Amino acid sequence: MRCFIAIDLPEEIKKEIAKIQKQLPDFKGKLTEKDNLHLTLKFLGEISDEQVNNIKEKLEKIKFNKFKAKLGGAGIFSENFIRIVWLELENCDKLQKETDEKLKDLFKKEERFMSNLTIARVKSTKDKKLFIEALRKIQVKPSEFEVQGFALKKSTLTEKGPFYEDIARFNFY
Repeated sequence: MRCFIAIDLPEEIKKEIAKIQKQLPDFKGKLTEKDNLHLTLKFLGEISDEQVNNIKEKLEKIKFNKFKAKLGGAGIFSENFIRIVWLELENCDKLQKETDEKLKDLFKKEERFMSNLTIARVKSTKDKKLFIEALRKIQVKPSEFEVQGFALKKSTLTEKGPFYEDIARFNFY
């Protein structure tokens, strides 16, 4: 099964992101559905049921206090090849590093973790330069929320897009 580890977002943050998505410049592609918005801490890829149990055991050892995360600015990975529009999610790096550390015997550590969530997938734009200029003008309302845990998730790819379901949840103190 195709799996990843993620932080889910509360409803009020998802609503704020939906407002930001409405401000995106014109493009051909797809907005991330509200129910699929999350921060991926680690993508695991295709794993077996046996690996799932081993991963759950290791993730249960993460002892973390609840913490505040905050929406940051919008951006893209490459101005030459615009495919993903993301929002930064500040203050999640320590949890990602701890996740990486607990799973280091099973998976390669992330070389460059960038705490962001995908809000749109772009197939094409009429004018890259205008798209980038418009994207930079988007004002992200400072929105903060308490991260109370994370989840090991299964991703099923369908014709209508991905469908995510929790395999296990890990709550903080």
